[in-house]
Amino acid sequence: MDMDTLLVEPAGLEQVEDALRRFFEESKNRAAKIGPGYQALWETLERCTAGGKRFRPRLVMSAYQMLGGRDLENAAELGAAFELLHTALIVHDDVIDRDFVRRGIPNVSGRYRSLAEAAGLSPDGARHVGLSAGVIAGDLALSNAYRLLERVAAPPATRRRLGDILDEAVFASAAGEFLDVETSLSSDVPPLEDIVQMARLKTSVYSFEGPLQAGAVLAGAGEDVVERLGDFGRDAGIAYQIADDLLGVFGSETRTGKTNWGDLREGKRTALLSYVSGRPEWESISSLVGSPGMSAADADFVRRILVDSGAKDYSAGLAAQYASRARTHLESDAVPSALRSALQPVVTAVVDRVH
Repeated sequence: MDMDTLLVEPAGLEQVEDALRRFFEESKNRAAKIGPGYQALWETLERCTAGGKRFRPRLVMSAYQMLGGRDLENAAELGAAFELLHTALIVHDDVIDRDFVRRGIPNVSGRYRSLAEAAGLSPDGARHVGLSAGVIAGDLALSNAYRLLERVAAPPATRRRLGDILDEAVFASAAGEFLDVETSLSSDVPPLEDIVQMARLKTSVYSFEGPLQAGAVLAGAGEDVVERLGDFGRDAGIAYQIADDLLGVFGSETRTGKTNWGDLREGKRTALLSYVSGRPEWESISSLVGSPGMSAADADFVRRILVDSGAKDYSAGLAAQYASRARTHLESDAVPSALRSALQPVVTAVVDRVH
């Protein structure tokens, strides 16, 4: 699901692009002094960041401006930090998922796998090179998100709070990814509450809660509005992840940029599987879900079962439920009406995309 459709465009995105451009120019120049190969890695990482929808900076800039912030160039450094964190997490996520393509083109791992193949390495050797490059590139993006945060001008107490917010985003995302990996150690599908917790950790904190709260803190907003935005971000992010998992199985491949049966082949633990695993229909698909040898025909059969069992409708309803909960957090008088109006389309679009 493209997040750019979920939010009106705030002012300051051009400054975010400028901040990212400056950062990558500095980094490429530093890398060039070490060697052309390292510079090429940075160029690849920059391409992964370029063309993104900038959803997280949009949230930062929206919260910042609508809560009274005026220094757009300064806030843009904060928005750029969250964008670089996003780059780090998707690069690492592709490594974890052993994906070599994103949005229909080779990702970092895919590019370096191809280079290794061209150099004559075996398929296994080339795959290892590609995944290794993905780990390194993700590490660079992650560490430099903190470097960008250091460029934000703010009083010491505000800077510490911003650092805590970014750190919590990293900490929670890592926890969510680990829990996702840990569930693969068991053939059992975890209960829904565990899947919702993973959705919150993997998506809500760094994509919704963190950016909104960081923009509010930089603007000098009170704790009541910061807390409300965190609550909104939590439930909106859970709704988004449930809907995204649904689209990962039933969505158009041209829209998602990934095969619509990769999640089924990997056995990704989602609300869909949590629901169907408690029904008699599970017996007919349990041996297919998570099978590396899953075929397109197998995936079509699983999808039919997910529809017939009610799992698809259940997941869509669950996304709508969390979206509705998110809206209630905006009803507080602490949230300015302009910010409420800007954020309402986020949850509306989540629900619309799965119907």
